[in-house]
Amino acid sequence: MVEVRLTITDHVAEVRLNRPERRNAVNDEIYTGLLQAAASLRDDNDVRAIVLSGEGAAFCAGMDTSGFDRMRDEGRSAVWRPPDADEAAAAVVDVDGLRLGRGQRAVLVWTTMPVPVIAAVHGAAVGLGLQLALGADIRIVAPDATLGAYEIRWGLAPDSGGTQLLPALIGLDRAMELCVTGRRVSGEVAVAMGLATSLADDPRAAALELARTIAGRSPEAVGSVVRLLRMGRPRFDQAALIAERDEMNRNIGSASQREAVAAARDGRDPVFP
Repeated sequence: MVEVRLTITDHVAEVRLNRPERRNAVNDEIYTGLLQAAASLRDDNDVRAIVLSGEGAAFCAGMDTSGFDRMRDEGRSAVWRPPDADEAAAAVVDVDGLRLGRGQRAVLVWTTMPVPVIAAVHGAAVGLGLQLALGADIRIVAPDATLGAYEIRWGLAPDSGGTQLLPALIGLDRAMELCVTGRRVSGEVAVAMGLATSLADDPRAAALELARTIAGRSPEAVGSVVRLLRMGRPRFDQAALIAERDEMNRNIGSASQREAVAAARDGRDPVFP
């Protein structure tokens, strides 16, 4: 099964996560599919707007955590990837010349598209799923959607550009609170706090309609707007992105992280060393 579907209709591209049995939890195939879709779209002059969406009950429930169960039995090596292993992703798509891990690249590449990118969020958009939505220019969410920086519940910190994208969007204090607690918010609360753009009972339909409206405008003028507005956005800091990767490599498989995973799996409060 193709786990990332790319379709283009009347100048509107839809990149749809297609792993509904796992609520679109991100595995190697989804990472690769996102990067390949992005590389294709960035060179397609016929595309005038992009929609990110998810098949099934959720937009994206974060990274696939099945490896954490193996980690308990096999140790850190079951889930840990040496930093250099992620550099292979650079051959798929470049993001402003930055040295990035594959998670960072799969999220931040959407900030470099020459056209507006709209995320249609329903169900869960947590952890890596939230970061993917943050890579879009516009987020349309269902009122009952669930958004959150969920990594802390697994004993980790956001490592796919979220530590830069989130505070730039909602401020340092709100970003701090979400990241250190793992609190999840509804779509309605997300819009109220500036985490999302607007509400829709059917976010995908609303996103596609908005994309078609954009596609009906002058592509040259839309391109100008995209470039000008993004000039006002803080530039990504290479040192901070490397630090994200270093912190993940430090935390993954540590005694505290393994206890966080075990407690979450067992439905109990963690007891940290």
